[in-house]
Amino acid sequence: MGLLHSFWQGNSIVQSIWLNLFTAEDITQLAMYPTLGAAPWERMPTGEDDDIARSLKASLLGRLISMGKFCLLAEDGIHYSDGISHAGYLEGKTDPSVSVDFSGKKPKALWVNPGKRPWRELTSLLQFIEQDSPRGYETRQLSLPLKRITHHAEQFALWSGGLRVSSNAGEQYASGTDDYVQSEIWLSSDLINHTFLEYLKYEMTQLDAVQKQLWGAVVRYFRQLSDIDKSATGKAQPFVAKQAEKATTIFWQLCERQAQTLINACLNSGEDHTARLQLRKIFARYAGQVFDQLCPADSARQLDAWALARPNFSQYLTLD
Repeated sequence: MGLLHSFWQGNSIVQSIWLNLFTAEDITQLAMYPTLGAAPWERMPTGEDDDIARSLKASLLGRLISMGKFCLLAEDGIHYSDGISHAGYLEGKTDPSVSVDFSGKKPKALWVNPGKRPWRELTSLLQFIEQDSPRGYETRQLSLPLKRITHHAEQFALWSGGLRVSSNAGEQYASGTDDYVQSEIWLSSDLINHTFLEYLKYEMTQLDAVQKQLWGAVVRYFRQLSDIDKSATGKAQPFVAKQAEKATTIFWQLCERQAQTLINACLNSGEDHTARLQLRKIFARYAGQVFDQLCPADSARQLDAWALARPNFSQYLTLD
């Protein structure tokens, strides 16, 4: 568990704070928290469900500065207990920096995924730019200040990140495959629009197809070397699936090096598609390198499997 949080980022701490400030008008548009409220230390609650606690649950400040735990200092030690319990996204309440899709029967949130860096979620995070699109993920921390930001800042970044944690008996902790992830993507105020998002969606869809093609190629290679299953159908054997997942992980790690370049190419695409074509060549080369790394062609048998399974990205290298 661990929700993905997103904020605008500037060239300095002061600018970053300004970029993320809500105006009084912005707060009135927060249906979840229509009032700013008061900071908890101005009027401390006496319990977890008194009048003050209930007002904190309904205000923006009460959500941002949540009193999740109560602590009493006594002569014989410290008494520690649960504090004010806030509703989650399934109940229709979220932090403004969290991305949730409320359009379905059951709300869907963007979670921290160590295997999927936030830059790959950019199309979901910026979906609100498409005014005529069906309702999708909402990130009020991004959408509400954007109009003001584009009028007063030429360049700014979108920062997304978070920590995936495990949970047991109400306590949260990092363990095993849990990890912290973050991405920082710079944007231009005069170019962030519907056209940019369309180009980005298309390129990410094509890149996902390359990843799936690589995954399938690695599976075919090891199946050719196996006496168990050469049918290329059905569920892959555990070792084969593990190698294919490893190939996917390495591929996305390599692609992350070009994430900002991809964003810039989509921002400036217009009628000139040269930059996007060059990037496709780089991504295709990454996929080929990963396949060659995990699928050696040293022996005659390996060479046969390599030749039969190696992916061909010629269609990807042709821009529509």
